[in-house]
Amino acid sequence: MLGDLVRLRRDLHAYPELRFAEHRTAGIVAERLAELGLDVHRGLGGTGVVGTLRGEGPGAILLRADMDALPIAEASGVPHASRHAGQMHACGHDGHVAMLLGAAAVLARGERPRGTVHFAFQPGEEGGAGALRMIEDGLFDLFPVEACFGLHNWPALPVGHFGIRAGAVMAAGTRFTVAIEGRGGHAAQPHLAVDPIAIGCALVGQLQTLVSRRTDPVKAGVLSVCMFHAGEADNVLPARAEIRGTIRALDAGVMADLRAGLLAMAEGLPAAQGARGRVDFHGAYPLTANSPGEARFAAAVMRDLVGAGAVEDPTPPNMTSEDFGFMLERKPGAYALIGVAEPGRPSPALHAPTYDFNDAAIPHGVAYWAALARRWWDDGRAATPG
Repeated sequence: MLGDLVRLRRDLHAYPELRFAEHRTAGIVAERLAELGLDVHRGLGGTGVVGTLRGEGPGAILLRADMDALPIAEASGVPHASRHAGQMHACGHDGHVAMLLGAAAVLARGERPRGTVHFAFQPGEEGGAGALRMIEDGLFDLFPVEACFGLHNWPALPVGHFGIRAGAVMAAGTRFTVAIEGRGGHAAQPHLAVDPIAIGCALVGQLQTLVSRRTDPVKAGVLSVCMFHAGEADNVLPARAEIRGTIRALDAGVMADLRAGLLAMAEGLPAAQGARGRVDFHGAYPLTANSPGEARFAAAVMRDLVGAGAVEDPTPPNMTSEDFGFMLERKPGAYALIGVAEPGRPSPALHAPTYDFNDAAIPHGVAYWAALARRWWDDGRAATPG
């Protein structure tokens, strides 16, 4: 069924949908799950879909794929490039959906797991905390499970390779908006104004010292300013400037220090120049930390599939953030990486306008999901009814 899954993946790529607007994608997912005879539940987290394959024995696990795209104009040049202007699957979630649907088909039509498997297709991973929304809508109440598992494509790993680690695999992260309120005026008379652009430029430079000079060098931390908006005319000093960005850390103490330092600088530096700085923190994602037992289990499944030489364990932690961390706060589980790079050829980075999921990874993802689900019960891990 590889040809069908490739066609599906490319169709999803051609028609990307942003967070919580995944209506077409969710409809395709629900239809395919229903055709396989699974019980289908729609609407969790807005556009989320859960398909349930019931086994005869006790216990249940959850396998998760995210569905949303990014607000990026595609420049890949592939025939199946986005038909939606300013939107694209730059993070490979189209591939995630195809792989999990493929696994659902393998498990429904072939040898079934002895327990129950819930296939969760999640909206809004890209900054929307869709995992948390599904949880708040009753995900684990409606579908009680012993463990949950996630999988993300990874351009740093070759096709046929996997990465896994116990403990922190993705950083905690939060986004910030700094509003600087100055006093507008004529560009030729700056002494009569309070220039928020000059203050904002100074603030951007000072914020970098929070990591380079105030964070322990052996502890990971990132602060990135990603947006700077101010002014509408080239001869007018605006009254307001806005700076947006993100902070990431693998340690709760580092995250707290970065937040406190940002708040102090964003309020203090403008105040010293006669302006006012206000900070809003939003879009916080927790640390994505794998349970040791589930990480070891996932690694064993990978080694049986592709051999120990193709499994990076432990894979290095990454400073990207992932809302699967919300699920791992509530249930044991493991978040893994699947390679998509062609050997000898550099792959575009995730979130790049040239990115396109490598279809050669689909069979490996399907095989991993199917083997993990079957082996959960073969290894005697199921303990309680689900």
